[in-house]
Amino acid sequence: MAIEHASQHPGAAENDIRGVLIQVAGGRLLLPNATIAEVLSYAEPDAVAGAPDWLLGRMRWRGWQLPLIAFGRLSGLANERGGLGSKVLVLRALGGSTPVEGRRTPYFALLTQGFPRLVTVSRDTLMTVDDHNELPNGVQARVLLNEDAAFLPDLGAIEDQIGLALAQAA
Repeated sequence: MAIEHASQHPGAAENDIRGVLIQVAGGRLLLPNATIAEVLSYAEPDAVAGAPDWLLGRMRWRGWQLPLIAFGRLSGLANERGGLGSKVLVLRALGGSTPVEGRRTPYFALLTQGFPRLVTVSRDTLMTVDDHNELPNGVQARVLLNEDAAFLPDLGAIEDQIGLALAQAA
């Protein structure tokens, strides 16, 4: 297993950033705090006929119909279901927008197993882990933040998969 400090990568950020560690079934995700628009209590979403099992449905939020995904299922890490104690993170789409019902929405929703934990991410505390195992679907890297193992999700690829799944289900 190879571990590299983020500072060994060219173009690494010079300043600390605020991040969040998010518990999902099968692991933790590390995201920039700026990607989170809101944290909500879980409510059963409206089903999407013909959608893959990781696309739990659509939920209403501020006039939008947001796709709600279960990262554990998408990645193949765990069979994740929403329920008592589950939270939903509304995430800003990095690609600018995610296609939903023929129009683009700048958000999508992610099922979590509790509140996100705010963390400081610096070049000295973040390390990439290369254990030579294939990365799960929707993951761009395995990392250690201090002693916390986490996955860096590939939000762009996830947004693309959401768009494809919704187009095929329509």
